[in-house]
Amino acid sequence: MTSLEEVTWADLANIPADPPTMRELCKKCERPVQVCWCSALPPKPLEPRGRIIILQHPAEEKRSLRTAPMLSVGLAPGKCLIYKGKRFPKLDSDLESILADEKSLLLYPSASSVPLEQVAASDDGPFNLILIDGTWPQAKAIYHCSTALHTMRQVKLVSTGNSNYVIRTQPSDGCLSTLETAIEALSVLERDNSYREQLLRPLHALCQFQLDNGAVTHQSKEFLIKHNQYPKLIGKRLNKLLRNADNLKEEKEVKH
Repeated sequence: MTSLEEVTWADLANIPADPPTMRELCKKCERPVQVCWCSALPPKPLEPRGRIIILQHPAEEKRSLRTAPMLSVGLAPGKCLIYKGKRFPKLDSDLESILADEKSLLLYPSASSVPLEQVAASDDGPFNLILIDGTWPQAKAIYHCSTALHTMRQVKLVSTGNSNYVIRTQPSDGCLSTLETAIEALSVLERDNSYREQLLRPLHALCQFQLDNGAVTHQSKEFLIKHNQYPKLIGKRLNKLLRNADNLKEEKEVKH
């Protein structure tokens, strides 16, 4: 015989759970209205001569604090295109013609990369600037799996400051978010520093909201390691990244 208690628990277990209350989302940035940063966007979307093309790892779309959407809504329609995947270009994609365009530049720190300032000085624009959006291992994997990227003109940013994305830990000093990287590149290619001023405002708004609600300022892994504050063992990949960052800083100091 089934006891009354067992019957009661069975009935309770079959009661459907109430659906979770969904917060209202902003139609532009698709973030909850309470934490929307759209009020910090430029009054009018910016219209650079060239375009930003983002190759985004699928894992980035799941991050709640990603910065690529700030770029896509801060620039005029068609000036920021986002393609998602782990290998590019995909079949039936117009991305193939963009990557093959002689006006396209891949921002990637390879051995053949030249300073972006050097390319901008030639004034051969407008350019399609290709960025890979993901963690460094994800970006590296996308590059190696996408042979179309290997034959592109490759460029790098020579002078960058520390990231304004203070609520996220960067691998080393000088590493920037996708938004900041695009802003620096646009400032160089368009020869217009107003891109920094206007497109960084949403990032500042996001960080300030998080800090006001319990988040803390993050130092880079490089900083934490040098000051014996990093809580984990350092792997070979991180060691190599930090060494490369130190070498780059030494090169800059020698040049100056």
